[in-house]
Amino acid sequence: MERLANITRDTKETQISLELNIDGEGNASIDTGIGFFNHMLEAFTKHGLFDMNCKCDGDIEVDGHHSVEDTGIVLGEAIRKAVGDKTGIKRFGNFILPMDDALVLCAVDLCNRPYLGFDYKFESERIGELDTELIKEFFQAVAYSAMMNIHLKVLSGGNSHHVAEAMFKSFAKALDEATTIDERINGVQSTKGML
Repeated sequence: MERLANITRDTKETQISLELNIDGEGNASIDTGIGFFNHMLEAFTKHGLFDMNCKCDGDIEVDGHHSVEDTGIVLGEAIRKAVGDKTGIKRFGNFILPMDDALVLCAVDLCNRPYLGFDYKFESERIGELDTELIKEFFQAVAYSAMMNIHLKVLSGGNSHHVAEAMFKSFAKALDEATTIDERINGVQSTKGML
């Protein structure tokens, strides 16, 4: 069974199309109009072994907020659709990722309950063309749209580029673990019998 999703979102602020294959090889074609954000999404696909095509035409002449947040909404919808009824998946995933001075922990739960834990304030206002405050907005949008828990904790680090990249990569590794199918799991991984 292929775990794929194809999502589009068309508003007055953004036009987004996104294709996601949870069981991919890390291939990406990303164009959001924001160079550093493209780089982060490419890192997400590469290290999660997801395949993703994403095209976002947004009102970046205003700022990047709508493009980043709406891409998070669409990616969250794609994750939720691709994992389906969650039969057989591990559900939980976590990863501690080092990147030079940065050490970031990410833990996720595909539980149908949205929550973001995010405890970091970036020292730089921008990384390339990306406002650093939008990184939290992105993960908030993913968490609520995918109906999942995401916890990101920066254990150490001062270089904003390294911290941001470690966030996206650790999220990718944690999500890859959570979406992995374990043949020992009968139905969904919950004492309730449902998520």
